Amino acid sequence: MKGLKKQRRIQIVVVAAVALVLSTALIGYALRDGINYFRSPSEVVAEPPASDEKFRLGGLVEAGSLIRGQGETVTFNVTDGGATVAVSYTGVLPDLFEEGQGMIGTGQYIGNVFQASEILAKHDETYMPKEVMDALKEQGVYVDPDADT
Repeated sequence: MKGLKKQRRIQIVVVAAVALVLSTALIGYALRDGINYFRSPSEVVAEPPASDEKFRLGGLVEAGSLIRGQGETVTFNVTDGGATVAVSYTGVLPDLFEEGQGMIGTGQYIGNVFQASEILAKHDETYMPKEVMDALKEQGVYVDPDADT
């Protein structure tokens, strides 16, 4: 009788361990395409990612670089003060997208041009995405608008 209880306990522990490993593997498999790492223009220029890697690029839209092409295609440059990356995007830009403002794009780096599939822009005059702010601070470019001068 005692041996049967011990055997049943071992079976339950083994089944629970297998279920835990299986669920962890399924979660990892499901999230593999949904995880997009953030990179600043300086990081992209220093170590270009593979052309099939999807990631987020953020920085300031360089003044004078916004060019509207045929249809909905737009090209512009994104900078963090240390490096500049050319961006191409086909689609409708957010209403608050403009030169000199922070943005984050999701896409791939193909042939020295970031091909964006999604563009996010600020939602008011004072907002700056945390990743972009950190990258600009690292380059010594960011100035806090709330700081007293």
